[in-house]
Amino acid sequence: MLIVAVAWIYVVGLMALTETSIVAGIVTFLFYCVLPLGTLIYIAGTGKRKARRRAAMEKDRPPAQ
Repeated sequence: MLIVAVAWIYVVGLMALTETSIVAGIVTFLFYCVLPLGTLIYIAGTGKRKARRRAAMEKDRPPAQ
């Protein structure tokens, strides 16, 4: 998935460079790259976060007697 994210950053970066103004380029990069990739990476990492949280809870739990 990392290669897809890097390729998407490259494509959107080139799109932003061809915009007519700096503001349009920044807005293009934010709305086509940063927000969608941030959302995608957040959703893709949900399972890892749950597993990490579950492992921390089990580590802190006292042993059953």
